[in-house]
Amino acid sequence: MNVWIAIGVTVLGCYAVKLAGLLVPAGALERPVVKRLAALLPVALLAALTAEQTFADGQVLVLDARAAGLGAAAVALVLRAPFLLVVAAAVLVTAGVRAMGVG
Repeated sequence: MNVWIAIGVTVLGCYAVKLAGLLVPAGALERPVVKRLAALLPVALLAALTAEQTFADGQVLVLDARAAGLGAAAVALVLRAPFLLVVAAAVLVTAGVRAMGVG
């Protein structure tokens, strides 16, 4: 039953956040600082999530095949490769490094 309580609390929390967003006056959303924050915050959160998933294993920092895959994706992005090619490069390099037994 504890799982359902957690689900219920999460549902109520999500609804409260959504309602709070709807109650913000339109004038507050038109400020330049708010617009800049709204544009940059998703990028920062995604970068933090990528770094955490790549370089962390629980409470320990690691440098393994995932880092090599991220590096390959970064190189592909610098070369302006299409998105699917970026993902494929990351997957192939990560799998190759793991197959060699490095990571």
